[in-house]
Amino acid sequence: MPTIYQLKSRFQDLLRPICKNLASAGVTANQVTLVALALSVAGGLALWVFPGAFWPLVLLPVILLIRMGLNAIDGMLAREHDQKSDLGAILNELGDVLSDAALYLPFAVVPFIAGELIVGVVVLAIIGEMTGVISVQIGASRRYDGPFGKSDRAVLFGLCGLLIAAGVSTAVLFTVIFSIALLLAAVTILNRARGALKEIERT
Repeated sequence: MPTIYQLKSRFQDLLRPICKNLASAGVTANQVTLVALALSVAGGLALWVFPGAFWPLVLLPVILLIRMGLNAIDGMLAREHDQKSDLGAILNELGDVLSDAALYLPFAVVPFIAGELIVGVVVLAIIGEMTGVISVQIGASRRYDGPFGKSDRAVLFGLCGLLIAAGVSTAVLFTVIFSIALLLAAVTILNRARGALKEIERT
């Protein structure tokens, strides 16, 4: 199914000059991965300590965009500048799920948002990423099937952050939004599992 992840190659093309400059300066892929994680934890901490506050919510889309850029750059450094490593693979996968949890779980403490929905979305998102990784163990490629991958989650939570910052506090609206997100996260798990199995059948 379609996902924002499909725009990744165009995004990488825009970032490639920056990536080359970082490589020339001796910056490593693992360092970039850790910076992305640290940025996410800092942003999530601000959201948690000041639930519903204006500035942490307004800055959330900026943090998410920077995080996506850093994630793209660390991958390009690894692939295009001979920096692949086993440690890098571990940091990349763990960094993604930890960053998601850090940035999205604080929405559970916003008074007019159902916390159990947020926790459910984050848990299913982690399971979805785990499903993508497990695909490699059975001989398929790392699966990124949609409709609710990492980039899609970033867009949704970024928009919700801006809505809350703008004063939107309708509980029913956010219940509907995150209920749909929960459903899409579950569908993503199924799509990644089926995609991996079909890929194996074709080989």
